Amino acid sequence: MKILFTKMHGLGNDYIFIDRIKNKYPLLLEDKLPKVARYLSKEHFGVGGDGIILIESSNKADFKMRIFNKDGSEAEMCGNGIRCFAKYIYDNKMTVKNKITVETLAGIKEVEFIKNKNGIVEEYRVNMGKAKVEGSLRLNILNQPFIINKVSVGNPHSVIFVRDVVRLDVSRYGPLIENNRNFPNKTNVEFVQVLDRNLIKLRVWERGSSETLACGTGACAAVVAGCNRNLVDNKVKVLLRGGELHINIDKKSNLVYMQGIATKVFDGIIEI
Repeated sequence: MKILFTKMHGLGNDYIFIDRIKNKYPLLLEDKLPKVARYLSKEHFGVGGDGIILIESSNKADFKMRIFNKDGSEAEMCGNGIRCFAKYIYDNKMTVKNKITVETLAGIKEVEFIKNKNGIVEEYRVNMGKAKVEGSLRLNILNQPFIINKVSVGNPHSVIFVRDVVRLDVSRYGPLIENNRNFPNKTNVEFVQVLDRNLIKLRVWERGSSETLACGTGACAAVVAGCNRNLVDNKVKVLLRGGELHINIDKKSNLVYMQGIATKVFDGIIEI
């Protein structure tokens, strides 16, 4: 079976997009999707990426987005992925709206197309909904103590504030926290360095994908945890390894908004 795909990334967090509205792919069976995700995401053998994202029709929203991580697990939500999703919809003229609604496993999300002064869509602003602070716990990982701030942005996050995120061995501690018995469904892990009340630096160990260059939901969770601990204000620039995101928490509604770019890499055809 030959599959048409589009490779896209949000600040280096890259996904393989498959349009199941334009091409139904009847042989792409539900029980085969995890295996397909693992194959396509594998460098040297497949396309390579952090996972696959399916573009589908929805009876609840304008479109439906499904995310499969590179290990084959299905994710509830992806902040970088949904910006790329919106760019795909806009670039392929699949809507005439200025905003679209997208059905995800984390609920329906609204994405607005943000134009620059020349009228060109340059960024995408996502209403991520309300985040939920779920308390904190202390873990000792390899004799290193960590205070875990648990936050849900439709998917689980463990936010950890550190003094120097650059020197931290994320690949050493990340998987041990992700798979800790306190998180039966595993967890995304954010290591955060607060630079000032409107600026943080972030590295992410993403559940099912290892360390990624960026994580949109992780950026949101980090700012929510920072606000909860009075470390940051409600408008924060987040510096990730792949670029920057702007997170705004509305003081009245507590809705979390994420804004940033999305980039198309290439179109292709692969036989599986």
